[in-house]
Amino acid sequence: MYTLHQYEDSNILATHYAKSFKAQLSRKAKINIALSGGSTPKLLFQHWATHYADSIDWTRLHFYWGDERCVSPKDEQSNYKMTQDLLLQHLHIPKANIHRIKGEKDPQKEAQRYSKEILKHVPLKNGLPQFDLILLGMGSDGHTASIFPHQMDLLEAPTICAVATHPDSGQKRITLTGPVLNNAQKVAFLITGASKQKVLSSILHEKRGWRQYPTAHIRPVGRLSYHLDKAALTGK
Repeated sequence: MYTLHQYEDSNILATHYAKSFKAQLSRKAKINIALSGGSTPKLLFQHWATHYADSIDWTRLHFYWGDERCVSPKDEQSNYKMTQDLLLQHLHIPKANIHRIKGEKDPQKEAQRYSKEILKHVPLKNGLPQFDLILLGMGSDGHTASIFPHQMDLLEAPTICAVATHPDSGQKRITLTGPVLNNAQKVAFLITGASKQKVLSSILHEKRGWRQYPTAHIRPVGRLSYHLDKAALTGK
């Protein structure tokens, strides 16, 4: 099961999620969070930086990424760069708490290195690393993280990280695999925009063909929530 939260627009979504995020933080000394790229996280990161830089103890949080494009950390396509520019540089957070995927490195070797990095810092449960929270988005094709419909095998891959290929550009990406995503204590989807409505409706209502979308297979052992704007639900 999942909980569904609807908001009028993406700005209101980001505002409310930022507020609920602070309220839901546990008292653990170390909280491991995997971040997402995309337009909605941009708004969330800006809101965190503007309104919560001093009211959250960021030193307890360790940030990872659910996926990354195989580009330089200075490239405009880099999820890390987006997060660094909008959020991290504005926070009092130790550099040791930021665990980026090195997209500039050889993809296969980096997938292996990042897997080891995660194993070193994220506690195991059910034989796999268990993140406290994973933020995810969804593409209009139903992909999530960098698990695309043509690589459904990554949903059951035996590794922590894997190399994915964008179906149109051929760009290489590094992504967390399905078993790790589904082992999280919390998974929160932040989905906005009318282009997502058709696929999202198919997934939420389990309409014919819904299993072809990677997002449909994210059913974590912990709590699953969808945070949506009106356009994503109605197409308008």
